[in-house]
Formats: sequence, C-alpha cells, structure tokens
Amino acid sequence: MPTREVVDKSKSNPDAALPFQLRIADFEIAMQDVYDFFFDVNSLFFDKGLPRLEETLRAANMSGMISDMLTVSLAKHSRTLCQNNYHNGHPDLIVRGTYANDRIQSGTDGVEIKTTRKKGGAVDTHGVREQWMCVFVYTIDEITQPARNRSATRFTEVYLANVGIDDFRKNARGELGTRTATLHKEGVAKLRSQWVYLA
Repeated sequence: MPTREVVDKSKSNPDAALPFQLRIADFEIAMQDVYDFFFDVNSLFFDKGLPRLEETLRAANMSGMISDMLTVSLAKHSRTLCQNNYHNGHPDLIVRGTYANDRIQSGTDGVEIKTTRKKGGAVDTHGVREQWMCVFVYTIDEITQPARNRSATRFTEVYLANVGIDDFRKNARGELGTRTATLHKEGVAKLRSQWVYLA
C-alpha cells in the first residue's frame, strides 16, 4: 500500500538567501504538493493492481513531470513569481508583470527549475547563461522487493543559486547529440553552498 511522504521541515535552511521574495515555505509546500500527487495516483493504481507511476514512466518523462509540477506549485504560492507562459521559455518562473502577458522566450528576471536524481545537483542544461537556477534532487526506490512495498519517492536536496556563464562547461556531443552544458566543479560548489533543503 502506498505511503504519503511528508516534507521534513527541520531539514530546510532558515538562513538561505532567497531571491524574488521567495520563502522557505514556498519550497516546502511545492514538495508536499508533489508528494500528495504521487500518493493519490499510486493509491489509485494500487487499487487497480497496477504498478506505481514511478515504474510506468521513463526517467526523462518522470523528471520533466516533476519539474513541471514544482514550477506550477511555486508559481501558485510565490509572492512575486508566476509561470512563464512562453512554451519552453526561459526561465520557468518569471517576475509577475515584468514581461508582456507574463511570457518571454529568454528572460533574465526569474528562476529556472531543474530536477535530477544525481546526488549533489549537477544537471545538464540546454543553455549557458547567467541565471537563478533551482535544482531539486529526488530519489526513487527501485530496489525493495516485492515492488508493492517500495518507499515513496522523496526529495533529498534543493539548491538555489545565481550562476553565471563562467560557472559552466560545455559537454561534447556527437553529430546526432543535443548540445548541453553543466556547471563545472566550482560552479557546482557554488550551487551547493546555497542549499535550501538537505534531507
């Protein structure tokens, strides 16, 4: 039977320097919204004898879905940020009223949301730019047997830092690969120094 994960508020950083009037509670509520969604969906799947959503989705789809849910929830609870209405626009969250119709293909005032299962928060991006980057690290129980006894998916790390062009390294790709960039060693250290949640 699925269990409902609960955000451990004691693991939040009360001294985190947050931009755009963001509050620690905004992140805690966003994570709890994701937990509640997985509990509701997986309870329904369990009743029908289906595998959990985590076992149904491919890794990239899972990460994208969680990223979208966090973006929507943060936009809902934030005092100044809203969702960027431009499809695949950057950043995901923008300062409300700064851009026409709250949509911009490439803006500067806001926060880009990333999710990954990589401990430490190193995540690939499709653009090297100065930005506020927020990375949520989550873990999925894929080991426990039988599978119906697996622990709920949970967040283990959240980072939010202002990173610049010089904080990235470009990743080599073949002719068919998509160009990406990742924070280099010093860039990742910069990101990790601005932690919001560590469980």
